[in-house]
Amino acid sequence: MGVVLDVTVRENTGTGNAREARRNGQVPGVIYGGDEDSVAVAVKMNEVLKALNSGDFLGSMIELSHDGKNQKVFTKDVQFHPVTDFPVHVDFYRVTNKTLIDVEVSVNFVGEETSPGLKEGGTLNVVRYSIEVKCPAGDIPDSIEADVSKLEIGDAIHISDITLPKGAKPTITDRDFTIATIIASRAAVEEDEETEDVEAGDVPATEQTEDTDADEG
Repeated sequence: MGVVLDVTVRENTGTGNAREARRNGQVPGVIYGGDEDSVAVAVKMNEVLKALNSGDFLGSMIELSHDGKNQKVFTKDVQFHPVTDFPVHVDFYRVTNKTLIDVEVSVNFVGEETSPGLKEGGTLNVVRYSIEVKCPAGDIPDSIEADVSKLEIGDAIHISDITLPKGAKPTITDRDFTIATIIASRAAVEEDEETEDVEAGDVPATEQTEDTDADEG
């Protein structure tokens, strides 16, 4: 387990109590979920900031410690002050290693250097930079790999082409949604259009004028 936070239980709830916690250098929060009642807690601001900077806090399973007892939770949400950008509230969801949760996982694209479409000057058009999956809280993947090494211009990679980590399933199940496509670059499209114009037999306006003059003579 990476992040462990010491929490204190707030006896009272409400806006006033939350403000008092913030004045005391703490971030108010709530623990909910499971078969237990919600519990209002507070965490030291510097500990929350340290956890945020670690990159293993928001959207991750962590542990909360209170009176020597540890509780595994999933950091469901963090609210930030609109001006200072400091955290002002945290929602923790009780979990076990096997609890199924919905979480956004970033997509890591591989094989770009060998993709025929990209080699020909195409562009990787990313439709989804992350995918929401349902997976055990103890096995949240760091990222999901999308291999584009065989894609030609005009090809696409869909969720059915992705090998998801064991135990993970996409939350969208009613369609084979697109992750990314290989599209022709704007320069290539314009070049093709110019080529089509020439092949169509278009004659510059100056040449048309000269032909007309010759006929009149």
